[in-house]
Parts: sequence; C-alpha cells; structure tokens
Amino acid sequence: VQLVESGGGLVQPGGSLRLSCVASGLTFRNYDMSWYRQAPGKERELVAAITSTGGSTNYADSVKGRFTISRDNVKYTMYPQMNSLKPEDTAVYYCHAQRILLHYWGQGTQVTVSS
Repeated sequence: VQLVESGGGLVQPGGSLRLSCVASGLTFRNYDMSWYRQAPGKERELVAAITSTGGSTNYADSVKGRFTISRDNVKYTMYPQMNSLKPEDTAVYYCHAQRILLHYWGQGTQVTVSS
C-alpha cells in the first residue's frame, strides 16, 4: 500500500493550497480517509476526515470554514482545499487511510505559511 502526498509548499498568510493524496495497493473506496498534521514540537493532530463514500466529513475546530476535504474514488485520490491559511497551519501534513483495524500513512508533505 502506498499513500503519496503532494502539493505542499510555502504560501503567504491568507493564501490557499490544495494538497493531494494518491493511493495505490488498496481498494480505495473501502477506506475512510483523513488528513493529519504535525507541527514542530507538537503531537500529530487530526485535521479533516471523510468517509469511504464521501458522504460524511469531519473537521478540527481550528480549520472549520477554511478547509474542505473531498475524494475521488475513481482516481484513488483525496484532496484538502486549504483557504485563508494562517501561520499556525504550518506543519507536515499526512494522508491516512483506515479500514477497521488497518491503518496506512503517507510520508507527509510540508506546508509553511509565512510572509
């Protein structure tokens, strides 16, 4: 199983980024997907999650109204659209796939919000 994130980079406060997570080696439509992030010196935290069908989403309070998670079960891809970025959004963002007791992680992509 591979989860490959892309789309990270440096963005100014107030800017936007769209990350991608492309999955392979699993039946993507059977997995709940989520994004986590980890800032230096902090624990990894859940940012957003989406069920296997895409019918339900969940967001951390800190990103509600600014981030939107979506998925394409044909392309085996998950996306967060991140708007109105703040310096506190700076972190490594990880893609996560879960089905019952199976958990898989991507390698992470760095997002830096700075002027």
